[in-house]
Amino acid sequence: MSLQEYKDIIHNGLWKQNPGVVQLLGMCPLLAVSSTVVNGVSLGLATAVVMALSGAAVAPIRSYVPNEIRIPVFILIIAVLVTVVQYMMNAYMYGLFVVLGIFIPLIVTNCIVLARVEAFAAKNDALSSALDGLSMGLGLTAVLAVLGAMRELIGKGTLFSGIDLALGDAAKGWVLHIIPNYHGFLIAILPPGAFIGLGCLIAGKNWLNLRSAQKRKGADATPTPIEGGCSPAMHH
Repeated sequence: MSLQEYKDIIHNGLWKQNPGVVQLLGMCPLLAVSSTVVNGVSLGLATAVVMALSGAAVAPIRSYVPNEIRIPVFILIIAVLVTVVQYMMNAYMYGLFVVLGIFIPLIVTNCIVLARVEAFAAKNDALSSALDGLSMGLGLTAVLAVLGAMRELIGKGTLFSGIDLALGDAAKGWVLHIIPNYHGFLIAILPPGAFIGLGCLIAGKNWLNLRSAQKRKGADATPTPIEGGCSPAMHH
């Protein structure tokens, strides 16, 4: 693959085909775990690691797996990788592991992971597949981070709450109290807040895409002669 093709893969994962706000895949963790920045980013990064490794693992064996059993084989590979990530978090980030709970093993059933393995890794080389999985995972992580920041800020008035669960007791002082003496806004950290926040993110991305398209259209426009008159180039 050329350098431009690798750039296109990254652009697709992070923006053009972002799984969180374009493809709308992985909605379960997106809505359930994004109550804080730390929770959202942690699960997003775990998903990105699994997606990158599963893409790299599936690509080399794609021609050896019979078409009839490819889905069970892909799911088995994903399940093994998720188990490894789960045990690593259990060993080194136990507090965060407890908070995320069932959503870590549920990465196995996350439709975005299997979708990218089936749509991309099963048809491309290992490096491209790993890059595609990592880009899609980081795109999802970015959405989880922004949505988590919105919900945490409006719901609690803080940012990075619970960061000590991931980085240890030394990180407790890193929590930012953006709104002092804030009593909270409960709906923001409940499921309705997740739906409202995600809707705002989707609307924001669509607006940015529309604005970009209008700018390109304006840049590509060329002056045309007025009927019965003359073109600008004819004026002296």
